[in-house]
Amino acid sequence: MALTRKFAFAPVVATDTRILILGSLPGEASLAAQRYYAHPHNQFWRLLGAVLGIELATLDYDARLHAVRRAGIGLWDTVASARRQGSLDAALREVEGAALGELVSTLPELRAIGFNGATSARLGRKALRDTSLALIDLPSSSPAYAAMPFAGKAQIWGRLREFL
Repeated sequence: MALTRKFAFAPVVATDTRILILGSLPGEASLAAQRYYAHPHNQFWRLLGAVLGIELATLDYDARLHAVRRAGIGLWDTVASARRQGSLDAALREVEGAALGELVSTLPELRAIGFNGATSARLGRKALRDTSLALIDLPSSSPAYAAMPFAGKAQIWGRLREFL
């Protein structure tokens, strides 16, 4: 069976982005909705809301993005495209990495990069191995990663506050 090539969204950044949060590649629900973290059980918006002290999950998508940009946070992915059946990172094949170094070079206020999950961290750390920015591994917000309860994830995601 031929796997469909999936593509990342455009980055959500501004010139004053201080923190860049990188996922791996949007899952099926996100690709269908053309929105970052669209799966209803993905904890991303709740986790980031806890970092910012804002109920992001209750806002509509455009308001979420506005609040994130206003807080100095950008979003993107470590994978530009890949073949994959379903949404799991373990199913990624023929991975083409995103141009992380190029994006980072356009963000003069950037202080830290948070990797949402192990695949993002593995690929992102390799691509950004020469950076002096703070690189922070975050537990995945994906519903597939249920090994850690929300409170534990939120505590680790809270490390991002020092870079706001």
